[in-house]
Amino acid sequence: MVLVMKVGATQDEINKTIEQIKAWGHDVSIAPGEKQVVIGIIGDKTDLMGRPLSTLPGVAKVLEVSAPYKRASREFHPEDSVIDVEGVKIGGGHKVIIAGPCSVDNVENVVYLAKVAKANGAHMLRGGAYKPRTSPYTFQGHGEEGLKMLMEAKKETGLPIVTELMSISDIDVVYKYADVIQIGARNMQNFPLLKEIGKLDKPVILKNGIASTVKEHLMSAEYIMSEGNDKVILCLRGTRTYEPSVRNTLDVTLVPIMQKMTHLPIIVDPSHAAGKREFVSALAYAGMAVGADGLIIEMHNCPKEALSDGDQALLPRDFEYLMNKLKELKPWSQKEWWEFDKQKETDCIKVK
Repeated sequence: MVLVMKVGATQDEINKTIEQIKAWGHDVSIAPGEKQVVIGIIGDKTDLMGRPLSTLPGVAKVLEVSAPYKRASREFHPEDSVIDVEGVKIGGGHKVIIAGPCSVDNVENVVYLAKVAKANGAHMLRGGAYKPRTSPYTFQGHGEEGLKMLMEAKKETGLPIVTELMSISDIDVVYKYADVIQIGARNMQNFPLLKEIGKLDKPVILKNGIASTVKEHLMSAEYIMSEGNDKVILCLRGTRTYEPSVRNTLDVTLVPIMQKMTHLPIIVDPSHAAGKREFVSALAYAGMAVGADGLIIEMHNCPKEALSDGDQALLPRDFEYLMNKLKELKPWSQKEWWEFDKQKETDCIKVK
């Protein structure tokens, strides 16, 4: 349930309304908009039946939130969320590029790739220190030593660190080094892990599951947000389908669909979708063209020697080419489309 405040509602009116809702035993979430403030009421709404919500100070109207993912819903939070990572903003028109190796192998490579990423306009450095692998006999990551390598690259370039967390037992060590915690496809529905992440104050990139629906993806985000962490970035990395020519099938249609459903930033992972280097840039371009808030891309200076996923890692020259192409791109604006769509519903050209 949300309360839409009147245009020009005073801070005193907003505070009094919040105080009354809390006095009734409910928590609130505040979504400041360009013209109006929206107050989301969290918790079981049954005890609010009969309460004079519409007469609270400054309230314009009371709306039900139909989506089961309350905090992640755009009904609950009409304006785009903008997440700040050490000065790097994501969402609300702010585009972000995250680049780096799939797995951290050695400090020389990580520092070099971080410098390449920064020189070509990337905003953050990605790198895996803990790796979920299909086989238990393949490289599983360098652990904390890998995190230290990422920190060295950050010292050299200033790029914030994005790295994956796989287990509750590793939260403390990952929290120490990471600026953004990544939850991979295999852990999208690891609900105990999501709830623990929700207790942290670090931004989270949440990838969709191997065969998840949009609703399931958003409900997983809700697990994190229900514990208090609203700094969630959704990542589309494709889903497993019957098509064997790519690693996963990336449906870029989901970008505008999800933007209509949620206020959270949405980025695209073309590397895990393609699985093959030659297709990564095309998928990256497509994702940004339909209005994604950013990309997370794998890059390596010697892919054949990469410790994981070398086949899908861009070479530095490929990354430079892609970044130059993206500079020429005018991304689709979802807000512009919504306004156009509203006009289209009412327009009617009669031909005699």
